[in-house]
Amino acid sequence: MALYIGVMSGTSLDGLDIALVELAPAIKLIATHYIPMPAPLRTELLGLCSSGPDEIARSAIAQQNWVRLAAEGIHTLLDKQTLKPEAVRAIGSHGQTIRHEPARGFTVQIGNPALLSELTGMTVVSDFRSRDVAAGGQGAPLVPAFHEALFEERAGNRAVLNVGGFSNLSLIAPTKAIAGFDCGPGNVLLDAWIHQQRGEHFDRDGQWAASGQVEPSLLKALLSDPFFVTSGPKSTGREVFNLPWLIQHLSTLPTFPPENVQATLLELTALSIIESLQGAQSDTQELLVCGGGAHNHTLMRRLAELLPNANVSSTAAYGVDPDWVEAMAFAWLAHCCLEGIPANRPSVTGARGLRVLGAIYPA
Repeated sequence: MALYIGVMSGTSLDGLDIALVELAPAIKLIATHYIPMPAPLRTELLGLCSSGPDEIARSAIAQQNWVRLAAEGIHTLLDKQTLKPEAVRAIGSHGQTIRHEPARGFTVQIGNPALLSELTGMTVVSDFRSRDVAAGGQGAPLVPAFHEALFEERAGNRAVLNVGGFSNLSLIAPTKAIAGFDCGPGNVLLDAWIHQQRGEHFDRDGQWAASGQVEPSLLKALLSDPFFVTSGPKSTGREVFNLPWLIQHLSTLPTFPPENVQATLLELTALSIIESLQGAQSDTQELLVCGGGAHNHTLMRRLAELLPNANVSSTAAYGVDPDWVEAMAFAWLAHCCLEGIPANRPSVTGARGLRVLGAIYPA
């Protein structure tokens, strides 16, 4: 039995996903633990996504708080499983992305892996994106190789869609190298708008969006962003799609009911996904959805409507909980690093070649 722990904190900043994963003889999710992000830490991490005063010191303090939260969750998970740290080969820690600008040659995930190793007594593998960026790649998405390993035995042309703060696709076809790319905003704008308008952190089941109507002029304006007309490899983040970006577009148009804006943002998410998918793999037979977006019934229904010739379902249909796929992926990436296995895919990120990803902090 080869046990690893994956720690994932995504762009939605809702909390930390911690997954205990068995990677041999097969990939298997053993146990999970979720920690909601404390409001003050969430506010600080959001603030660090853009330039501000004393950001170096603020970043150093924020990542210490993030790591202490992760370490607490890891110990809780191990205690529940009556496991000692020595039973786990390594922690794969994604850290928290605060900047992602591969066009300028950098991506920043904070998470102080040295401190995480000290607090857990375990080997930590982190900083998975930097090597791909150094090799000329986007550094994202990194999960397609894991999606391929997880679903490679399925027949036909498939796509795995992760909808977190942003959405990304993995395209798996039997006779082709795996492909993948970011599609655009997933939940990031939906969450930001409902929080501004109603003080809620997310639109449960897409109910608020379902109560509104799509505004064609707003949708057209949002889709005019240059990101949507570029082909992969490509990745994006809060540097491009954020609440001020939305407000700027709204300022040039008539005033719309807030629920109509939410409906239009959901349509933006759905359309950007399906148009990207059809442009890259028009004969997709199955779309498997993971991430928080898999629980948005309005979004799932719209994806199915826009892709009538394919089966659209959550990864749960194949026994893989959609909430834990990304955390599992970073456990797998830690394994690849320790084994010297290249885990990027140049066909996905645009890197000059295969690279072993991650930096190792021994126990």
